[in-house]
Parts: sequence; structure tokens; C-alpha cells
Amino acid sequence: MSKIDPRDRMIVALDLPSVTDAQAMIGKLGGSVTFYKIGMELVYAGGLDLVRQLSSNGKKVFLDLKLHDIPNTVEKATQRVADLGATFLTVHAFPQTMKAALKGKGSSSLQILGVTVMTSYDDSDLIEAGYAMGVRDLVAHRAQQAKIIGIDGLILSPEEVGSMRALVGSSLTLITPGIRPKGSEKGDQKRVMTPGEAISAGADYLVIGRPITSAGDPEAVANAVVDEISSVLG
Repeated sequence: MSKIDPRDRMIVALDLPSVTDAQAMIGKLGGSVTFYKIGMELVYAGGLDLVRQLSSNGKKVFLDLKLHDIPNTVEKATQRVADLGATFLTVHAFPQTMKAALKGKGSSSLQILGVTVMTSYDDSDLIEAGYAMGVRDLVAHRAQQAKIIGIDGLILSPEEVGSMRALVGSSLTLITPGIRPKGSEKGDQKRVMTPGEAISAGADYLVIGRPITSAGDPEAVANAVVDEISSVLG
């Protein structure tokens, strides 16, 4: 297990409708959170300036854009993201896309993460979409390609973390959404685990949104997650 501070392992997803809402939540969470995810909903509401703001204030930012386009577009978009100060950027784990993003990040510190299979998908969803393999096989296939191409890490459900850690070793950072503390509802996620289970399985970082941001006391829930991570790491 890599040496990452337990608090830094928790990434809180700011999946909120406005920058004002996001800033209010950041205020509520205070020092309990060091790492935030900003996804498409907030980006389209003007959230790119928030990336710069958080970065300049010493917070880490995971920019979840799931880029997937022709290589030239992905490369140029990645270059622009690198200028924002984000720590992580997601792209869909298609070979052309991963190679283009890797080229676009250049010598910057931006880390490229490949999205293997969305945590809202299961085998029946892949069949409906025309894939000839199930979730586990497709995740393994894309993980092997990502390792060869040389991107920094993977986004995958906690259910695949153990097998993919065995497959790629320590060469890739593994980040898992679909984290639900005990007692939380699954929502639209189909492949989930508790924070402790995911860390035990080999995850480096956990992405947690609604269980924290929708809680009556978000800071208390965030601190409880960090405590659970710390207890697993010993």
C-alpha cells in the first residue's frame, strides 16, 4: 500500500448544481477534506474557476471530465487542464484517448486516469451496448492496455480493485467511486463497497459524494470516513 495520508485518500465529489452550492459545502467541510472532485455538472455551471481557486488554496482537485474524442482534441484539452493546477484528470480508457491525454499532459504534474467501466454499469448494460465481454473481463482488458500505454491510474469499481491490483501491481494508482459508508443508500451505483472494504481490497483513493454532501453533518461523516480508512491502514 502506497504511503498516502489517510485524509488525502478521501476525495469528496462536489456533484452540486452551482459553484455557490459547492463553495458552501467546502465551507462546511473545512479542514476535514483535502481533496475534491469536480465533474461535468459543476464544470458546466462555471466550475473551472473553482479548480484554480481550490488549487491555489492548497487543496487537491480531481477533474472528472471523462474525455473521449479524436486524439488531437483530447491532447489539446489535456494541455489546457494541465494549466489549471488539477491533480487528476479522467479520460475514457480507449487506447487512442489514453495515448493522446498522456501526450497532452507533457511534463506537467497532472495525472491521467482511465475510466474502465462506469460503476453504474453491470454485465447486462454492456450486453445492451454491444460488448462481447462482461464487466470484469473488460476492466482487465483496459487495465492491461493502460499499464502498457503508461498512464497514471485507473477508475474502477471497488469490486474490481483486488483483482486489478493483482494484475497491475503497484504500477497504477487505483481510484474507486461507488463508495458507500455503512447505512448509506446505493443510489444509481451497482457495484459498491464501504470505505474500509475498498481500502482493504487495494484502492489508493476513494471518491465519495452524496453520502457526505447530503448528510446533515457533512464534516462529521467525512471525519468518520477518514477514521475508517486510518483504522484499516493501522
